Amino acid sequence: MTKVDGIGLGYSYHLPTAGWGLKLRNSLSQFSDLFSEFNKYIAPAYHHDRCERSVQMRLYTMHKREFVMVFIAFFGCLGLGIFIGMAGPPITSTTEIDGKSLLTKDNRTHSTNNEIATGPFTMRSPAMTTYCQQMWLIAKLSTDNNDDEILDKSFQISISIEGLTVDHKPVTVIDRFLDYTHYIITVNFYDLEGFHQRYSIKELKFYFKTYNPAFTQIEIWFRFIFLMATFFITCWFAHTLKKYAIFDWSIEQKWMSILLPLLLFYNNPVFPMTFLINSWIPGMIDALAQATFLSALLLPFFR
Repeated sequence: MTKVDGIGLGYSYHLPTAGWGLKLRNSLSQFSDLFSEFNKYIAPAYHHDRCERSVQMRLYTMHKREFVMVFIAFFGCLGLGIFIGMAGPPITSTTEIDGKSLLTKDNRTHSTNNEIATGPFTMRSPAMTTYCQQMWLIAKLSTDNNDDEILDKSFQISISIEGLTVDHKPVTVIDRFLDYTHYIITVNFYDLEGFHQRYSIKELKFYFKTYNPAFTQIEIWFRFIFLMATFFITCWFAHTLKKYAIFDWSIEQKWMSILLPLLLFYNNPVFPMTFLINSWIPGMIDALAQATFLSALLLPFFR
């Protein structure tokens, strides 16, 4: 308050000028008001009442007994899966062939002959079906070297594959599918003669390895069972929430509505087509569906 000369009471009031602190406080207050308008679109904090903001999930109203039953059911299914995996057939099937038995009679008893280091080794595969899915040929050689020396030798291999028709006629294989019951495979080694002369290759084993057909059948049935279970759960989930607007769904419910359809494709309804047609399309669909579901499942951890 200051005294002013002239007409009037002689006094006037001057309001204090606003400082930076007051201006900043006013700006924050305005921003808070604007922020509160979008408050219902943002994930709730611990003090927010979620039940009034979105569709209430069954998880928030479950009792202790129901929680216990859910965990018992989960671990029961997990234990059942582990038991089936341990009691079921092995994933792969392996057939062993002695490489020396593929040589001529004179060379079987003379391991110093270079033929064991070169070949050719011509062998017939075990009976194959489409349930075998893939076929691997593995070679393992042993030497007379008894010390702990580590050997590193580079060499070349040539392999020719022919399929046997119903008339037992060899046909050159040009695709990657198991179209024939038996295959004739010829293997040749190159640049192993000097290695054999120094370390003496005493044993050579070939292994035909494929997926176990019994395991493939179990895989088909398991995929079908999980596919049907996922389909019914998806339908039940959609029926439960269809009476509510999507705007009122919680973020978990919205994310679950995306994961369930992806889980349907993860179980791959066209998986049996892999064994019925010789095409790369079913395999590509299966790999793409699995990669998409796993990426969507792990996406929230990378936010």
